[in-house]
Amino acid sequence: MVMIRLDKRFRPKHFHVTIFGSARIKKNDKTYKEIYKLAEMIGEKNWDVVTGGGPGIMEAANLGHRKGNGRGNAHSIGLGITLPHEQRFNRGVQLFRKFNIFSRRLDHFMILSNAIVIAPGGVGTILELFYSWQLMQTGHTRTIPIILLGNVWKGLLKWLKDGPLDEKYFEKKDLNLLYHAKNWKEAIEIIKKSNEMWEKDDKSILTNYQKYRIK
Repeated sequence: MVMIRLDKRFRPKHFHVTIFGSARIKKNDKTYKEIYKLAEMIGEKNWDVVTGGGPGIMEAANLGHRKGNGRGNAHSIGLGITLPHEQRFNRGVQLFRKFNIFSRRLDHFMILSNAIVIAPGGVGTILELFYSWQLMQTGHTRTIPIILLGNVWKGLLKWLKDGPLDEKYFEKKDLNLLYHAKNWKEAIEIIKKSNEMWEKDDKSILTNYQKYRIK
């Protein structure tokens, strides 16, 4: 597949699902397969997928989306970052753009995103989680679901509730911006609900969707 540079004028009226996660996860890992399947389902729905465009979780998402989309017209997008050790775009990326500054790249993710999935990952993934969450909490971007995928986030969620929330450093409505999905099936259910509301142009996307709220 020939990659095409993402033009600044790119504004398709497609539903975009951003997937963040570790570049270190290998193909035989359970999480890689989970993200591949989730992205395949996103492709079948003819929705766009957006990743960092690198290896690991990002590769699983772009390749899974390519398989699911088949002859559809959805886009598989990679937003890369310039690093000291050059990182190539994975072969599932269709449209790409590379950034020199992390914050500009993250802002571009937010411009494109209609739903965000946070797969297991390290420092970069955690930054993406909290950056997205802060922008929504402060009203700097529209409200969209942030879906934490997998059991790896259980400890963090417990700490958020028992620590900062209990100390009233943020409010319950802020925690309600986060959703927890155990697997790809639960994640796609949340994304489908979000898409339904997006198609209706509902400004309060998922704010009343209780099933996967952090309890």
